[in-house]
Amino acid sequence: MDKMPSRFDGPPGQEDMPYLLTPGPLTTSRTVKATMLADWGSRDIEFRRVVAEIRKGLLDLAGCDVSYECVIMQGSGTFAIEAALGSFCPRADAKTLVIANGAYGDRAAAILTRLGRPVVKIDKGDSAAPAAEEVAAALDADPAISHVWVIHCETTSGIVNPIAAIAHVAKARGKLVMVDAMSSFGALPLAMKDGYDVMVSSSNKCIEGVPGFSYVLVKRDMLVASKGMSHSVVLDLYEQWKGLEANGQFRFTPPTHALVAFHQAMKEHAEEGGVPARGGRYSRNAGILIRGMRDMGFSTLLSDNEAGPIIQTFLTPRDPNFDFEQFYEDLRLRGFAIYPGKLTKRPSFRIGTIGKVDEKVMQGVLQAIREVLAGMNVTDLSPLDA
Repeated sequence: MDKMPSRFDGPPGQEDMPYLLTPGPLTTSRTVKATMLADWGSRDIEFRRVVAEIRKGLLDLAGCDVSYECVIMQGSGTFAIEAALGSFCPRADAKTLVIANGAYGDRAAAILTRLGRPVVKIDKGDSAAPAAEEVAAALDADPAISHVWVIHCETTSGIVNPIAAIAHVAKARGKLVMVDAMSSFGALPLAMKDGYDVMVSSSNKCIEGVPGFSYVLVKRDMLVASKGMSHSVVLDLYEQWKGLEANGQFRFTPPTHALVAFHQAMKEHAEEGGVPARGGRYSRNAGILIRGMRDMGFSTLLSDNEAGPIIQTFLTPRDPNFDFEQFYEDLRLRGFAIYPGKLTKRPSFRIGTIGKVDEKVMQGVLQAIREVLAGMNVTDLSPLDA
């Protein structure tokens, strides 16, 4: 691998790798990395204490009362999403409403379809936010809908959806509300007691851990009622919970290194100041990046009141000299890894503003972008499809 330029080295422990300006995996602190230098036995009492503290810490961070449980699941965030959908969504005689405005809402609907669970979808395309009134109308038009699935921050575009307003209209109609908070939890405010029955997130997002596991926060009575509902042995949340409750152990081999890293990341999250401070840093990152990119001539996909602080989507320039693969590689060689767009309608690319990064890093990537564009002889940054 090419050595990163010494003029803008990465964080300690990351010297030969770029900053990950992505929606996760993301750049982590040296102290989080250091926890993974030791090996842990999955049955050791100290490791079981770590797991118990993570479960309690996540419940506390989400503002849960005693009626909620935390179930940790091996695998990426999508593992927990499928586990939750397969454990809680009705098999027949009722439907799940999926509110989709990007790839991850579409994925939830696809999972339900594959599982043979009745599903209806509000499809807002790639980058439009759903309105609570639309959700209310859909629920009123189809009384068979019993569950609502909504994404907090849709990382296809970075848009933040109005989950509180959606939960309000859904709970007013007696529906169960399930939230995919994969890219938001730990940085954007979310209190489960405000009307959310289920929340799903993962280890390698705003709490700044590493990939390896995901987790589901859920009402205990809903979890108990899910016994026998899951389509899968491995993804059965009820059985996973019963194992954790019985002896503090996972049913199958846990990702020990990822869990102890997350335990450390949770301490650092609290030391920084919790959700307000973490979200504040990300918001400052986003503001610097967006202003700098617009000053260069780039256009954002979303308006300022739609975009959250997690990941920013920029429209591909029309200049014929712009080639994303070269742009990506040249930025990587300067110490920054970004993301291609995940939109189906408008050519774009994305730059994450989460992880162990700050204003200095944002200024650094802006300078690197200026250099790369100059080297590519790109001058027309107006959108390709404008």
